[in-house]
Amino acid sequence: MSEEKNEENPTRPDPEVKPTRRILTAAYKLRILEEIDAAPAGEKGVIERRENLWSSQITQWRRQRKNGTLGESKRGRKGKDSRDEEIERLHAENEKLTERLAVAEEIMEAQGKVSALLHQMSRKSAPQK
Repeated sequence: MSEEKNEENPTRPDPEVKPTRRILTAAYKLRILEEIDAAPAGEKGVIERRENLWSSQITQWRRQRKNGTLGESKRGRKGKDSRDEEIERLHAENEKLTERLAVAEEIMEAQGKVSALLHQMSRKSAPQK
């Protein structure tokens, strides 16, 4: 990685230059694992240094190769689970029904007031005996 120096302060790296993360393909990992497995005992560290790898990465790749998950990535967005989609659908339906309930309660309250007013008016207009 090359660090370009900031012109204002030559000791600090330029903030606009961001290092990029290496993307290691499954084929690359398999090739390196085969090379390390075939190498004599003293050469394994040389390969790791040459490829700028950590021994923990090699251990993890071996484990993934053994489990058959070497090409799979744990990073990034996960696909939505069907349960998550169902929960979202039910939340949206719940919101709509809550709004409809509020409107219905307002209508019933207004109808009650109208009914009470009509009942009061009918008593006043009814002939008294």
